[in-house]
Amino acid sequence: MENDQSNTKDRELRISRKLKAPVELVWEIWTKPEHIANWWGPNGFTNTITTMDMRPGGEWNLVMHGPDGTDYKNKSIFKEIIPLKKIVYEHASSPKFVATIEFEDLGEETFLSWHMLFESAEQFIQVVKTYGADEGLKQNVQKLSVYLEGMKK
Repeated sequence: MENDQSNTKDRELRISRKLKAPVELVWEIWTKPEHIANWWGPNGFTNTITTMDMRPGGEWNLVMHGPDGTDYKNKSIFKEIIPLKKIVYEHASSPKFVATIEFEDLGEETFLSWHMLFESAEQFIQVVKTYGADEGLKQNVQKLSVYLEGMKK
């Protein structure tokens, strides 16, 4: 019998983007709370980060403040950290997913690959329909790109 985990296309989001910044800067913007608070989340969201312990088993706790005033508590656990290369975290609050972010050094640019794997196809569909997670991820990467541009000035 085929293992259900092998085909994940119906429960994953992927996005990649070439960023106009060296990998050291992209990594810093991704791993320092004072930076990530400025670009994390979809358009119109702000963030309060209480913990960001960047090590395997470390917690990442943040509250995303929606444009309508709703607060969204997020708790994640870092699973794997390879400096300048890879961040893997498990989103422990609902909706549950595992995110893998990979950084490829292209000299003055960085190729960023972002993958989110949800627990089930049903959950994935709900998150995309209810929260617009697919569009939110695009906006998140766009905000990162804009923030990086501002850092270089």
